[in-house]
Amino acid sequence: VDKTPDYTYKYEVAKQYYTQGYYNRSAQTLQQVISVFKGTEAGEESLFLLGMANLNARNYDAAATYLRRYYQSYPKGLYTEAARYYTGMALYLSTPEPKLDQSATYEAVTEFQNFIETFPTSIFRAKLYYDLGDYFLNGGNGNYQACIVTSENAIKDFPYTKRREDFAYLILKAKYEYAKHSVPEKQTERYNDAVDEYYGFQSEFPESKYMKEAKDMINKIPKSFYKPEVNDSIK
Repeated sequence: VDKTPDYTYKYEVAKQYYTQGYYNRSAQTLQQVISVFKGTEAGEESLFLLGMANLNARNYDAAATYLRRYYQSYPKGLYTEAARYYTGMALYLSTPEPKLDQSATYEAVTEFQNFIETFPTSIFRAKLYYDLGDYFLNGGNGNYQACIVTSENAIKDFPYTKRREDFAYLILKAKYEYAKHSVPEKQTERYNDAVDEYYGFQSEFPESKYMKEAKDMINKIPKSFYKPEVNDSIK
């Protein structure tokens, strides 16, 4: 692959590597084609995949560099929304120990804030809050609450969105994590809220691709936190 002069072939192989999970190989091959295909659809996709391949390979600095280059080069591109979100995630994941230089942390916060302002109704916005968990951006468990509110508002404002199932599952996960990370005196109420959310999700999306994960998650709740009427394992 490295020796062939056929860059279209390199491009296709790089995508195959990415799909198969060989992210470093994919990144190395994509490096060879991005300049050749610059300004084309293949060039746009190659640059985004190069950033994502580095992100999945945990080369976070490189990932942030290429994903930022993507959304700066293609401000209205097909992958701009995802690129801006994952730029912030790459910076967030590259943050060092608290006693070390925190410039990447400040960059990540800025990137996330810009993303939220630019894409206020994005599914990635709710996912961002969930992924940040108890990170300081919203203080304590505030990110889980923000995920719930953002997802609920998206469903309310866009009831027929094709991402309704994704938003609903994010609400369920966020309620579970919110309860899990709560102080003991609040856990019973919040775990029961998560169980109620599960039943609502099961009713609306009985064939959901997330159903197994949802069941497994709810079954992890200690039985002492269940309401008496739902004390048995979720089936």
